[in-house]
Amino acid sequence: MNKYINYSKSNGIATITLQRSLAYNSLNHEMAIDFQRALDKAGAESDVRVVVITGTGKAFCAGQDLNEMVGPKAPSIKTVLTNNHDPIVRKIRSIKKPVIAAVNGVAAGAGAVFALACDLVIATESSSFIQAFSNIGLTPGSGSTHFLPRLVGIQKAMAILLLGEKISAIEAERIGMIYKWVKDETYENEVHQLALHLSQLPAHSLMLTKMALNQSWSNDLENQISLENDFKCMAGESDDYHEGINAFFTKRKPQFNKHKTHYQDSTTQPLPPVRPLFPTKNKVDSNFSMVS
Repeated sequence: MNKYINYSKSNGIATITLQRSLAYNSLNHEMAIDFQRALDKAGAESDVRVVVITGTGKAFCAGQDLNEMVGPKAPSIKTVLTNNHDPIVRKIRSIKKPVIAAVNGVAAGAGAVFALACDLVIATESSSFIQAFSNIGLTPGSGSTHFLPRLVGIQKAMAILLLGEKISAIEAERIGMIYKWVKDETYENEVHQLALHLSQLPAHSLMLTKMALNQSWSNDLENQISLENDFKCMAGESDDYHEGINAFFTKRKPQFNKHKTHYQDSTTQPLPPVRPLFPTKNKVDSNFSMVS
């Protein structure tokens, strides 16, 4: 999209690559705005089913370019957060498709937050995470204190943010901060296989599952069960569900996503009439309809 952000698509996978490697993919204003545009593009394009965010060189993203923060024309911290960093986190979280952070190196400061905002984080063995805001007299931002305690617990989050210690990818997986680490030499293939697998799963049910998990952070049990029931009924009305059931009984691999998926907020839509969630076997044959 510009010299610092590359946007590519293949097999339903959109890859957003941060490519300011000489500066460890740290963000200046121009790069941050184009990062936001790339996220908007990935979220809006109907042929994109999975989004991968990664970096080039030795870093995933080193956060804010501090060189931009000095001098008479330097923006205020509030301006940088409001215009550059916070919108990136909000856009990552608002995408209704699975978002993978493919961490290829150091993820520092806001860069670590961008990774943790993603749905799945897969990292090379040699990569690391550090949020050393306290070392320069700052406090965490862009949702760091929201994500970390939910991922690793309040005690570990407190230690990570107060001490500003570097967390290896192996340790990050052990404490539940990321999905998994992989060997550097197999990293690209592992990321590709993960993204490809997700792209072949039913997009509508993945969207609803992601929405349910996000809502679970603020819902009590009763409200969450009610939400799950609504979403399960919605999924039960989808072409993908009926394809999955048909494939199960005819002992073949399901072919999902044959019909256009609308990545809309299903919670604002009225529930459709509910048909039986599990059709009886004697009513299912090779001619079983996948269309309402």
